[in-house]
Amino acid sequence: MPKPHNPRRGSMQFWPRKRSRHSLVRVRSWAPENQAKPLGFIGYKAGMTHVMVTDNRPKSLTKGDKISMPVSIVECPPMTVVGVAFYNKSKKITSILAEKFDKNVSRTLTLPKKPGKKIDDVQDFDSIRILVHSNPSKTGFGTKKPKLLEMALGGNKDDQLAYAKEHLGKEISVADVFAAGNQVDVHGVTKGKGFQGTVKRYGVPIKQHKGEKNKRGIGNLGAWTPKRVDYRVAQPGKMGYHLRTEYNKHIIKIGEDGKEVTRIGGLQKYGVVKNTFVLVKGSVAGSKKRALVLTKAIRSNYKITKDAPEVAFVSI
Repeated sequence: MPKPHNPRRGSMQFWPRKRSRHSLVRVRSWAPENQAKPLGFIGYKAGMTHVMVTDNRPKSLTKGDKISMPVSIVECPPMTVVGVAFYNKSKKITSILAEKFDKNVSRTLTLPKKPGKKIDDVQDFDSIRILVHSNPSKTGFGTKKPKLLEMALGGNKDDQLAYAKEHLGKEISVADVFAAGNQVDVHGVTKGKGFQGTVKRYGVPIKQHKGEKNKRGIGNLGAWTPKRVDYRVAQPGKMGYHLRTEYNKHIIKIGEDGKEVTRIGGLQKYGVVKNTFVLVKGSVAGSKKRALVLTKAIRSNYKITKDAPEVAFVSI
């Protein structure tokens, strides 16, 4: 019988296996958009439930029937535009801040003492991004410190400039960015698992209790007297709290009344949903209360129907 040979364990799809720097993700690529509007939105994961919907998939065997569907609840309090960033050939030229700020912004951003430039003072630029912050103080789970993010805008630079002038210092709702039936990419940071061994972290098999001196070890760290341990070798370490992106999540519903998804006493480990919420099909990364960034799908799936199914019942 041949000797089993497993040179390494664990998926190499995600590498390096390191923790995220921040609880709010960075977004490196934005989907193109002709309309001048933000290409993403910041929300907070509230939990999961299931809904009964009328199946509207054209080739489904249950088309027209009511089916159960798991959904994630993402509470989306309005975002506030606090600044405008001007770019020229992917290099930031300058940033302009709004005249008035929410009192909680100082928890995250060092506010200027003197008024700065105006938007009309900037002439030569290629594109514009808006600096937005979330408003967790409007939610029910107690956090006041807002999350800040530079959000890309759709349209040409003239449309972007007009949008920035109109919305600087104002609030944006999630209904202004997305609609039911849209596909979104969900960027989040996964749950942290702490320091874990090789069995849980990489799936290394547990040895027979009489075969070796240890049961959960990996045997050796590589060749004899290695100068350094190869990065592919499974070793213990911190697990979880990774930046992850899930593509083409289907928005089932955007609701205004949080009572539709909040049971008596509130959602477990979250509380009461007080703002506009988004029901996303399936699960999303992260623990409850974790900030998520929903962006327009950068490689949408043509097989997913563009119309949202009719929701007949929401379990609470």
